[in-house]
Amino acid sequence: MRLNEIRHPAQLRALSSRELEELAQEIRDLIVRTVTVTGGHLASSLGVVELTLALLTRFDPEKDRIVWDVGHQCYAFKILTGRRDRFHTLRQLGGISGFPLRSESPCDAFGAGHASTSLSAALGFAKARDLKGEDHRVVAVIGDGALTGGMAWEAINNAGVANTDLLVVLNDNEMSISRNVGALARHTSALRSLHLYQSIEENTERLLEQVPLTGQFLVKAGRALKRGVTHWISPEHGALFEALGFDYIGPIDGHNVGLLTDIFAHARNLKGPVLMHVITKKGRGCDYAESDARRYHGVSGCAPENGEPKRSSLSYSQVFGATLCRLAEERPEIVAITAAMPDGTGLTAFAKQFPERCFDVGIAEEHGATFAAGLAAGGIRPVIALYSSFLQRAYDQVIHDVCLQKLPVLLAIDRAGLVGQDGPTHHGIFDIAFLRHVPNLTVMAPRGGAELQAMLAYALQLDGPCAIRYPRDGDAGPLDAPVPPIEHGKAELLREGSDLAFIAPGDTVARCLEAAAILEEKGLSAAVVNARFIKPLDAALLAKLASRCQALVTVEEHVAAGGFGSAVLEMLNAAGLPTDHVLSIALPDHFPTHGDSDALRARYGLDAPAIADRALRFLREKRAPGE
Repeated sequence: MRLNEIRHPAQLRALSSRELEELAQEIRDLIVRTVTVTGGHLASSLGVVELTLALLTRFDPEKDRIVWDVGHQCYAFKILTGRRDRFHTLRQLGGISGFPLRSESPCDAFGAGHASTSLSAALGFAKARDLKGEDHRVVAVIGDGALTGGMAWEAINNAGVANTDLLVVLNDNEMSISRNVGALARHTSALRSLHLYQSIEENTERLLEQVPLTGQFLVKAGRALKRGVTHWISPEHGALFEALGFDYIGPIDGHNVGLLTDIFAHARNLKGPVLMHVITKKGRGCDYAESDARRYHGVSGCAPENGEPKRSSLSYSQVFGATLCRLAEERPEIVAITAAMPDGTGLTAFAKQFPERCFDVGIAEEHGATFAAGLAAGGIRPVIALYSSFLQRAYDQVIHDVCLQKLPVLLAIDRAGLVGQDGPTHHGIFDIAFLRHVPNLTVMAPRGGAELQAMLAYALQLDGPCAIRYPRDGDAGPLDAPVPPIEHGKAELLREGSDLAFIAPGDTVARCLEAAAILEEKGLSAAVVNARFIKPLDAALLAKLASRCQALVTVEEHVAAGGFGSAVLEMLNAAGLPTDHVLSIALPDHFPTHGDSDALRARYGLDAPAIADRALRFLREKRAPGE
């Protein structure tokens, strides 16, 4: 049976192991053809094709609950659960999501884009089933990288005493995005090193297949026996999980689809919490993704035949990493912290140049923030680089451990604003709101790479906590562009104007300059202010503009509630100045979808023509009330 004939996962149950293996290759071919065009998570999805096929052979995704951790390994699952014909729209505006999405399919039991959530959600599903008297199965598929997150272990601790049936599949590929780190990674490496299961499988099957008539039956029995023998003679390998109340099965070859389906058939009937340890290879079946799984974990688009990336301009992450390396050469007290994201945050070069001063804490942002606080209290200058949406997890630690104690920790906030195809789980559109109200914290945003360099140097001189937020998309621009000195709480007036003034932080400044040029063609004079500081604001400059301009227009790639525009309104109100001539252009009160960043900006009124149009209409309303 070919992939285009699969219309429902129930059809997989009639296929032989060989047919499933052939289907696995077709799925891999489709994933490679699609993701190299649309961008997305390549290596992680290629590694779980056989695992997905086996799951769908033994579990019904419309009845049973299959919960994927992170979700970036769900492409084969999407293809096999009714979305093959739309797979070419992956991550595109109006297309299917790159992550599980409950509104997209009844087979997507739980949405996810961040790591370490699957076990908690699956345990919730299991207890809900018990309370309602239902009889379906619940499966959580979690990568070994997600086990570096503390939330996963909180759930394991709870599940071990929850008195409910739950199957946890540990997809062990020795990596999250970058290679896993820490004591737990060493533990799973010890499990992985147990090769007995391989030799038992190979030798037993070779002998049993020679037995006439009953050979194939005995092969299946031998597979079950192999599982039991491996479990019995090496109890120490599952001791950690068993001590926490789980029955442990494994390790198992995650690319042997026949073996996987047999063990899933057995495991689905086991009582209580069960952990099934599966060994997979990230990037499986695609030579370049398999040989360099870090590079091809996620791609923006590349040549399908060799993986060569599309040319791109210098990113803010690259500027951040290079600048930090240069500053660290001069100042030995500077260290860097990443939460399993050295590549994504631009810290790969720093880790190579300063291996003793770069700390990968795993997928543990909370720990990373408090670890940074401890380093700062000990006289070190820590820089912790996190995606904006991942920083959300460390909110309490930023308040309680960093800012309350006024410790000089620098938060380098990558992926601020709309992040494009990764969608609502990754858009960095809340950090201004949850940071600017925290006492003792300075918050800045550069409008280009040159300014980012200057802000990093400035922030590392401050005697207190600081955050710098910068985007994923866009060209960081020339690094040798002139940058006026950074003065605390001072904005930069880039363009004079008398009719209205645009005030914006970060890379939205460029679109405001374009909008001002559009308005100039219509006979209007628009000033443009590069805010530089989100906290503290340049109150003197804003008050001056408020007194001489007919309208102030704040623009931000962030939610309106509690954002930069709110800060400007609060400042004007505190100064006793009128606020009815202030227009705040920001994102609406809902989660933006996935799609190309420029297309999203156009949709939400944040591209230059839309900014100019809204400002013009607002100004006309101010000039002629009631029209």
